[in-house]
Amino acid sequence: MQNDNHGSSTQRIQQAYSPHSLEQLGHHLVEQLAAHLAELQQGKHAVLNWNTPDENLAVARETLSSSALDVPDLERFQKLISIAISRGHNLHHPRYIGHQVAASVPLAGLFDALGSITNQVMAIYEMGPWATSVERALVEAWGETFGHSRGNFTGFITHGGSLANLTALLTARNVVFPQSWEQGFAGSSKPPVLIAHADAHYCVTRSAGILGLGTAQVVKAELNDKRQMDPQKLDDLLTSLRAANSPIMAVSSAACATPIGAFDAIDDIADVCEKHAVWLHVDAAHGGGTVFSSRHRHLVHGIDRADSFICDAHKMLFMPALCAFVFYKNPAHRYETFQQEAPYLFDPSQPNMAAVDSGVATIECTKRAASYGLWGVWSMFGPELFGEIIDKTFALTKSLYGMLTEAVDFAPLHVPQANILVFRYLPDQKFNMNSQQIGELNRSIRRRIVESGEFYIVQTNLDGSGALRVCVMNPLTEETHLLQLLDSIRKTAAELLNE
Repeated sequence: MQNDNHGSSTQRIQQAYSPHSLEQLGHHLVEQLAAHLAELQQGKHAVLNWNTPDENLAVARETLSSSALDVPDLERFQKLISIAISRGHNLHHPRYIGHQVAASVPLAGLFDALGSITNQVMAIYEMGPWATSVERALVEAWGETFGHSRGNFTGFITHGGSLANLTALLTARNVVFPQSWEQGFAGSSKPPVLIAHADAHYCVTRSAGILGLGTAQVVKAELNDKRQMDPQKLDDLLTSLRAANSPIMAVSSAACATPIGAFDAIDDIADVCEKHAVWLHVDAAHGGGTVFSSRHRHLVHGIDRADSFICDAHKMLFMPALCAFVFYKNPAHRYETFQQEAPYLFDPSQPNMAAVDSGVATIECTKRAASYGLWGVWSMFGPELFGEIIDKTFALTKSLYGMLTEAVDFAPLHVPQANILVFRYLPDQKFNMNSQQIGELNRSIRRRIVESGEFYIVQTNLDGSGALRVCVMNPLTEETHLLQLLDSIRKTAAELLNE
């Protein structure tokens, strides 16, 4: 019996590591995915394959059961892929116009697979020599596009905008308050404050809690009528805080803020922060990619003046998630984030390696080679591709704004600066609905459309009531799809109002 078990175990290991199986199954995977993407581009299938959590969980449990192992490898593999596709979210569908998650460039996934299959990881250079080199080259290339000169700035890649913002703000805390890493803020006569764009992503407030400031110490900077941070009111706020001897950790600006895609006037904000000697951080997770567009790069003008800023390649560079960049204007700040020793990892006989070991600067110790997809696409198509996709999606959003403006039964709630647009469907006045009822109607419209699989859009709350929000994140979306969206909203509204 022991020999039989040993033989079975050996066979499983050999199958799991078989290059032949990788070749065979990999070929079928690419075939299935290519066919699926082709069908999506023709508008086939639901955008969101809606099933309840319990329904999907039951299927997921069944795939893990021992009975599934009775099927031959190829048949089992194809079935698993089919299940995943049929129950997933189809972001590459041209009627996906929802969250700030890209319909990623498909070829990027092949380069990501290269890193995943060979398990290229990073922490120290010798564990991921090529991954480290690719990351450094991309940081240099993107940073130079922003206006920095090589050798006079630094940066790295981490897993997502939330972690990127947290890391940059941790660096700000340690630079502004040098004793905070070891001693925290115990004994401080006044707790420091973090000034944030009033529409800042919730991860900024989370960061304040994690960093020991406390969420109550986040001061919301006032906005103008375009929901941008108001530089003059920021100046007044910093003046009053300085006069009261209140310690200031940083100002966190936005390019662009999530609710309506508003870009702060970064140059003006930088002037104010320099006047008051305050660390400026810019959350450009969504909007940082606009620097590759000659038409829209003005939206992030002045970002090179920020002490720190972040950008997500998995947003406006249309890469698979997650691939987030952190940039520091002062290269020395890379070493201020953490003040720890790990002698088993960081070799004191090679102190110069601290400049390239990613584990010195990131919250992760081991991290995946998140840059492979971006590296591959950039190397194959050049950075011009990113600007072209941005121009296309921004233009589509402006077209939708025009459609909404001309329609009597819709109201756009702002002029879009980017590919984000918030609006409401307005029912006929005969229904005598107040603003709250109209907001709830819009939420109900969205829920029914999403569950039908026809479109994927999201909802938000603006000016006190519900609204519809779209983010054009697929360059294969066309104006005809946007017109279909308005018709679908009208049809769904009529059904709900009749009910």
